[in-house]
Amino acid sequence: MKKTTGMDRSITSAWRPATQAVRGGTWRSEHGETSEALFLTSGYTYDDAQTVADRFAGEAEGMTYSRLQNPTVAMLEERIALMEGAEACRAQASGMAAMTTALLCQLSAGDHVVGARAAFGSCRWLLDHLLPRFGIETSVVDSADDHAWEAAIRPNTKVFFFETPANPTLDVVDLTHVCGVAKAHGITTVVDNAFATSALQKPMEFGADVVAYSATKLMDGQGRVLAGAVCGSQQWIDEVLLPFQRNTGPNIAPFNAWVVMKGLETLDLRARRQSANAVELGRFIEPRVPKILHPGLPSHPRHELATRQMVATGPIFALDVGDRATAFALLDALELVDLSNNIGDSRSLMCHPASTTHAGMTQEDRDAMGVTEGLLRINVGLEDVEDLKEDLDRALTAAGL
Repeated sequence: MKKTTGMDRSITSAWRPATQAVRGGTWRSEHGETSEALFLTSGYTYDDAQTVADRFAGEAEGMTYSRLQNPTVAMLEERIALMEGAEACRAQASGMAAMTTALLCQLSAGDHVVGARAAFGSCRWLLDHLLPRFGIETSVVDSADDHAWEAAIRPNTKVFFFETPANPTLDVVDLTHVCGVAKAHGITTVVDNAFATSALQKPMEFGADVVAYSATKLMDGQGRVLAGAVCGSQQWIDEVLLPFQRNTGPNIAPFNAWVVMKGLETLDLRARRQSANAVELGRFIEPRVPKILHPGLPSHPRHELATRQMVATGPIFALDVGDRATAFALLDALELVDLSNNIGDSRSLMCHPASTTHAGMTQEDRDAMGVTEGLLRINVGLEDVEDLKEDLDRALTAAGL
């Protein structure tokens, strides 16, 4: 591969997904390094004053300041955009920086947003608390009710915001229907795709306008750094998102970008293996618990839809064991699986959303979402699934299940 091949879309767009994840976006310096270089610099120097003026005027290509461009970050952005099938991407400091940027960059006082009721706690905080502070109206709907989206539209509705599968209840949104409704009304769809990533699901193929990520999750995949990303058309990124990012600075650090690039190299393998482990572990657990939620299981109300939209159904599932005491007893009895509120890690992790990721929400809102006191969320990792079965079997028994 030549030094700049990885940045040439006329070549890289023809590569298959696994190849894009390993080589897409790679730009090699004059040294010809094999692994992507890490550029730890805040600024850049120039040979003459006119070059500086031309770059700041947008009349010449080149770096100006690392809040706007950095070679390492640029490689990550090109790789994520290529894998997503998007024209452009801008990386962010964290997943929530990505969600906040994707919304605030395009909204103003007097606008209205329709969001999915089932969502990560901090995403719901954006809808319920942050946006209203700036005079932006918000409504939440049952994402599985296809008619609810259109019924919630107002003359000032500008954005549909949702994740699928949703955190932590694994609600699945009909992407074709909801994105179609949005397009018919001139509304922008912003989809949080962190539970799947482009390795398992590409929302833009179903009509989504903007796809946002916590790259902290499956993209890194090993619990090392915080990172986020927002993908969209080149025009939307340049004209809508970039002015907000340039002037507010939610930028990713070059080192974190480099780490995520290394994670992307194995994303396809990890996501598929972890998805398979999740389905097998879910089948093992299902007869033992009152309720289990995973789109890869036939018992999920939108199993068929999920299998149409997704290459594989992801490493996350939830189980309801009835009450908090039983949930805590199960967690306390685990020996192999870690107690942690993160997801997407190569290690299996488990948490109690009502007391962690969704603790900041009211009881009423948690109940409406289905985040009960007995709900547990598990991120299934890359361990031998038989070891995971043994650990969960022991913990279920200790919890009286």
